[in-house]
Amino acid sequence: MTTLTINKLCIIGVGLIGGSLARALRKFGDVNEIVGVGRDKAHLQRALELGVIDSFETDITKAVSGADVIILAVPLSAMQIVMAQIKDHIDSDAVLTDVGSAKNSVINAAQLVFGELPSNFVPAHPIAGTEKSGVEASFAELYENRRVIVTPHEKNNQAAVSKVIALWTDCGAVVVEMDPVHHDEILAATSHLPHMLAYTLVDVLARMDGSEEIFDFAAGGFRDFTRIASSDPDMWHDICLANRDALVPVLEKFSDELRLLADAVSQGDSTLIKDMFTRAKQARDQFCND
Repeated sequence: MTTLTINKLCIIGVGLIGGSLARALRKFGDVNEIVGVGRDKAHLQRALELGVIDSFETDITKAVSGADVIILAVPLSAMQIVMAQIKDHIDSDAVLTDVGSAKNSVINAAQLVFGELPSNFVPAHPIAGTEKSGVEASFAELYENRRVIVTPHEKNNQAAVSKVIALWTDCGAVVVEMDPVHHDEILAATSHLPHMLAYTLVDVLARMDGSEEIFDFAAGGFRDFTRIASSDPDMWHDICLANRDALVPVLEKFSDELRLLADAVSQGDSTLIKDMFTRAKQARDQFCND
């Protein structure tokens, strides 16, 4: 473990991601006080009852005052709004970071709000989560042995970057640094595209005649593949739009390949079908160990 110490941690958005981070940092004794922020007082009260936070505020300006680390765990569509609200109320040496799944949109929001990227603003993205949401779903072990991507910018204070890296390392994560554009391209292919496919598949089948019977006979493979379609639709709506520059090309590439497969099935092209399935199995076996 590192020697990370956070006197006051402010988490804006105490859901699965923010709540799990709070639990992990508390578990390892890295933080003295955790303040939760949100608009739903009942939700914040529940987080307090669960011991995830020490106190809460619905007034975001009060919450961030005096905090040495501030976590933005809000939907991507709310990042710019939240930044504008806290801009004039955060301490000059406070470290500001986020957990957004599309880094360019968050960086652009910061640029618009602050005029130039703050030296203590360190974009980050934990590659972790479940299909569940809300503080009740949070748990301290969520980030253990999971990757967290930090995407520093050229104006960053290295001490701030080191603090964010230490924060995630102490949660058990494997931290890597990456260019934000490359991050968005990688995540579009490995995370965002699969969610789009799962949502689309379930929606198509649900609107087919006899859908009840279709789902009655759905086997384990279908349930495994479509599990992520139970994820928060609002959050994934935001991700889809925020990362559209990187997501559209992989959606189009997949659509082209799916059309090739459909044509091969229609034409009985055994060779193309077998070759595609064989390549896919070999790639899956090589890169995935589960």
